[in-house]
Amino acid sequence: MTIEEVISECKLFYLAGQETTSSLLVWTLIMLSKYPDWQARAREAVLHVFGKQNPNFDGLSLLKTKDMELGNLSLPAGVDVTMPILLFHKDGDIWGNDAKEFKPGRLSEGVAKATKGQISFYPFGCGPRICIGQNFAMLEAKIVLSLLLQNFSFELSPVYAHAPVLKLSLNPKLGAPLILQKL
Repeated sequence: MTIEEVISECKLFYLAGQETTSSLLVWTLIMLSKYPDWQARAREAVLHVFGKQNPNFDGLSLLKTKDMELGNLSLPAGVDVTMPILLFHKDGDIWGNDAKEFKPGRLSEGVAKATKGQISFYPFGCGPRICIGQNFAMLEAKIVLSLLLQNFSFELSPVYAHAPVLKLSLNPKLGAPLILQKL
């Protein structure tokens, strides 16, 4: 690789990581704002593990309830696969009649059980093309969410208008104005 190619790859890592993590955090904050009972549950879990201490790597692993694997997928080299991920994530045959409802508890016993063993949950892709930054993105998002839940309650502003738009990832077209209250 030339130095220009290395620089280009570094820029891609930074931009892709920022885009996906910020999108994950924005949608998580929107959903936790819409469902204060889940916000309270998440806060309770964070405070149970960290109290008022800053989140750390060792503690973040305690926030999960069970180890899980998505499964294996083998694809021949050079094959490009595009999947309708958003359709899989809202498929009533996989998730049930309430597939379009916000129910994070459905994943409490692991993705495999929630999807009846079907490989149908792809937040970071899968197989040989899985996002190499998924662990960093999840770590970064967990730290930010832990800090927010420790220090604030939040709700959607009355001016929020639900208008998802697909760019590089799914984003709120009109932003996500939140009202924060210091705890």
